Amino acid sequence: MAYQGKKLIGDPKDVVTEFIEGLVETYPGLQYLDGFPQVKVVLRADVGPRTYDKVAVISGGGSGHEPAHAGFVGEGMLTAAICGDVFASPPVDSILAGIRAVTGSMGCLLIVKNYTGDRLNFGLAAEQAKSEGYEVEMVIVGDDCALPPPRGIAGRRGLAGTILVHKVAGAAAAAGLSLSEVTAEAKYAASVVGTMGVALSVCTLPGQVTSDRLGSGKMELGLGIHGEPGAAVADLQPVDVVVSHILRQILSVETQYVPITRGSRVILMINGLGATPIMELMIAAGKAVPQLQLEHGVAVERVYTGSFMTSLDMAGFSITVMKANPEILQRLDAPTGAPNWPVGIDGKHPRAKIPVPVPPSISTRNEEEVLAQPQELSKQGHVLQAAIEAAATAIIDLKDSLNEWDSKVGDGDCGSTMSRGATAILEDLRKCYPLNDAAETVNEIGISIRRVMGGTSGILYDIFCKAAYAKMKQNPAGPSPSYWASALEAAIAAVSKYGGASAGFRTMLDALIPAAADLKEKLEGGYDPLDAFISSSEAAVRGAGSTKNMVPQAGRSSYVSREIARTVPDPGAVAAATWYRTAALTVKSLLAPQT
Repeated sequence: MAYQGKKLIGDPKDVVTEFIEGLVETYPGLQYLDGFPQVKVVLRADVGPRTYDKVAVISGGGSGHEPAHAGFVGEGMLTAAICGDVFASPPVDSILAGIRAVTGSMGCLLIVKNYTGDRLNFGLAAEQAKSEGYEVEMVIVGDDCALPPPRGIAGRRGLAGTILVHKVAGAAAAAGLSLSEVTAEAKYAASVVGTMGVALSVCTLPGQVTSDRLGSGKMELGLGIHGEPGAAVADLQPVDVVVSHILRQILSVETQYVPITRGSRVILMINGLGATPIMELMIAAGKAVPQLQLEHGVAVERVYTGSFMTSLDMAGFSITVMKANPEILQRLDAPTGAPNWPVGIDGKHPRAKIPVPVPPSISTRNEEEVLAQPQELSKQGHVLQAAIEAAATAIIDLKDSLNEWDSKVGDGDCGSTMSRGATAILEDLRKCYPLNDAAETVNEIGISIRRVMGGTSGILYDIFCKAAYAKMKQNPAGPSPSYWASALEAAIAAVSKYGGASAGFRTMLDALIPAAADLKEKLEGGYDPLDAFISSSEAAVRGAGSTKNMVPQAGRSSYVSREIARTVPDPGAVAAATWYRTAALTVKSLLAPQT
């Protein structure tokens, strides 16, 4: 029977804000941005973007995993942590504020746990930051070893092994390495670490009832860190049996989650999930070390035991095993001022904590400057205006059909979501966009979409626009067929990178990838540019139609049976083909020679 969880809190909506207030009062080396509590960013108190001469290392995610991530901010580890609401990815604006607050000339590395919301929000923030001139790289950590290799793009979840990646990257940055070198070390660390957990209870979200999913005498194996069910429920077993099962899973030669074999050197982390006594964690560590050495034939070089990445008040622990080499050991042993890495903290407590200001965007245009003064449009401006208006209107007209298709393979709101975005574009177009500047217009379209389009599609289209804008800004010569073609390629690459999909996954990319390939081929073959764009738009329409024969591998449609999916095309692909085709036809009708 479910019951109301007991929490020593005030208003459940304020728990993250009040946590940060207590954190910065406790540790003198930490600070938060002005703009708090909406912008929940914890950063090193001694770092500013104009003075910091090292690579900034930034991470974050939903709260409820304390001490991750804010407890690992400090010299030699994270430069800033972005705190979302409990179990919710932080918003793009908060991530951007964190990037702007600590990133100097050496650039920044974003370390992101492999969850769709985190990938997309951090990815969009990265693209926006790049368009502002920042050097940004991103490393995704997926160290979950609980499930067999997954189908589709979800991949392995990011768990406690992420903390070891933080330490490696932070130490590399503190040593003065370049952004590419820090990124390479972080990627390697993420590739040699595996984690699996066991829970004895279900966590309770602030203000909510406690689930009775896990009954008396039961334990859950292979759980995530957001209260989601594990891979299996089993009878409670002695700790040595549990540890043995987890280690066999992590080091399985069949799945090969981590490249650890007999004779390897390893790092071991025993991580409490929030309500496990240190006594039990130490018992687990005492069982794990001899099993690793005797049964698996590896040398245990370091052991870290404590609570590093929790799940609120969940009882249980996770085990992380990382392959060690001299370079990784050097990074793990390097000094750090992060308060919750197992070292001491120095520094006197100040009399009061004064928030530092949220840094402004360094964009050439402020996002609040969407409503520009009326302008005298050039020929290019008139053509761009007509193409945008026609494409947006076509999407609005397609609303009901998209919703009908999406009701069979998704949640039935694709048409409504796309229509909201198209309506916002039309409203801002009339107010108006800087149509004589194609790059800035594309950027403003992304801003319009971000304002009103929720869900994954809104973020992906904003990423699409930001990446296209960044590519267009690199070409001062201005619009040309190759200019638009390269922008389309860059936008597709960004959506694929952060969304995880590629050709054949039954997404909007299955319309856009054929269009980009056809456009490039026709332009390089000497086709008339207008005919090349028309041909590429026909390829987009064919690509969208072909999604009926694809196995869904992304989004909610990946949970739908193949038989149902084959009855309709992917709504997102049809929407992409529609606006692309409409824009191409409009441009040709305005620019083609009259006969």
